[in-house]
Amino acid sequence: MLLAGGLGLAPVVAQDMLRHLDLNSPQMTTAEMSRADVEALVAAAQPGKPVDLAGRRLNGLDLSGLDLTGANFRAALLNRVNLSGAHLDGAVFDQAWMLKADLSGASLKKASLFSTQAQDSRLAGADLASARIAGDLSRADLRGANLSGADFSADMRNQSMGLMRGVLNSADLEGADLAGANLSRAQLRYANLRGANLAGASLVGMDAAGADLTGANVAGADFSNADVDSARLIGLVGLAAAKNLDAARNLGLSIRQ
Repeated sequence: MLLAGGLGLAPVVAQDMLRHLDLNSPQMTTAEMSRADVEALVAAAQPGKPVDLAGRRLNGLDLSGLDLTGANFRAALLNRVNLSGAHLDGAVFDQAWMLKADLSGASLKKASLFSTQAQDSRLAGADLASARIAGDLSRADLRGANLSGADFSADMRNQSMGLMRGVLNSADLEGADLAGANLSRAQLRYANLRGANLAGASLVGMDAAGADLTGANVAGADFSNADVDSARLIGLVGLAAAKNLDAARNLGLSIRQ
């Protein structure tokens, strides 16, 4: 399986080897199309046949506000692209590169971000309800984002290339809505979850070491085997209704008052 633009890196390798890539190369910084080109494709799209931008190099383009519902961005290069306020419900971003992309306020309901590299991206206020996110969003800005019902869980079907799961290390999820989300075995090390809504979420096996959950709503959230080493579990809302907190790993090393 190859990643965008013929980089020749399998998904897990891309996550581990990002530091070895030349992020300043033309492949990672330039575009082969203009906004007008994309708008023309949108205008020409037939009903039931979303725009196909798979593998295209769209780095740095301003595509804000466009209706790209269901668009195929598989293996596309979208570094520093501006998709703020865009309509991207059901869009496919699998294996795409979206480093430092701006999707703030965008609608991505039921979008697919599998093996997506979206480190340092901006998704504040975005709507990712029921999205499938098994990519790397480390250091992403997801403040106030709607992630209700989103699936960040590990993909257990094919681990030949390593475990694919949602990675949100050091991400800012303050005030985000994660109600009913599946965070099983996801990584949220040092993430900011202050005031987030985790009601009914599956946190089974989640790695939340060093995360800040101050004031988060955890009613009905399942903490079974979640790693809360050094996590701030202060002022949790709905704590009495949380599930299996006593079965969390390193609970004695968490900060609870």
